[in-house]
Amino acid sequence: MKKTITLAVNDGTTMNAYVSMPEGTGPFPAVMVFQEAWGVNSHIRDVTDRIAAEGYLAVAPQLFHRTGGADFELPYGDFSLVMPHFQAMTTEGIISDCTATYEWLTQQEDVVKQKIGAIGFCLGGRVSFIANSALPLAAGISYYGGSTHLVAGCAATISGPHLFFWGGKDTHILPEHVDTVIGAMKQHDKEYISVVISYANHAFFCNDRPAYHPQAAAESWGMTKEFLKNKLK
Repeated sequence: MKKTITLAVNDGTTMNAYVSMPEGTGPFPAVMVFQEAWGVNSHIRDVTDRIAAEGYLAVAPQLFHRTGGADFELPYGDFSLVMPHFQAMTTEGIISDCTATYEWLTQQEDVVKQKIGAIGFCLGGRVSFIANSALPLAAGISYYGGSTHLVAGCAATISGPHLFFWGGKDTHILPEHVDTVIGAMKQHDKEYISVVISYANHAFFCNDRPAYHPQAAAESWGMTKEFLKNKLK
């Protein structure tokens, strides 16, 4: 079953979220799915459905609800259209959105409360990292999380093991940025896996973008599924 819900956020705003339910009867582990900068678009909904097909209750909140409205979604291409919404985001707002999503999950009778994780792509990769530091998650995954190095201090309070994917040809996330994030994880003795795919660019997982790399996408997805299985099931 697929549906859209509306969540109340603690700053007085409301936020839509796309929910995809697994087949069968629960209780289920759950995964929060965090968008790229282009909104909860067809790609993110597809990823959410794919996660649900693996046996997780999956939910993708609309992170630009404060500036972009309830159903923000833009076509890939012109980042200048995204920039005002991207720049308006704050870590405080991100934590509020993650908390609202997490609390909704914990209120569902068919969710295993101790088995909630997060996954995110690009912007969402950073959000997943922040969520894993602010909430008692069982696991986190970040695909090419842009600007994660700017919030590397969040590593101090990371809860669950975290899986990072980086593109070796990514010109947005530089090796020194990766080193900053992983260095912080090491400093605070947190459990992590860091995978640099040398032949992949930024956004290699998104089959709707020119940077899509089918091989890298398939390989990272296989590892993602195994990681979620090990940590949430």
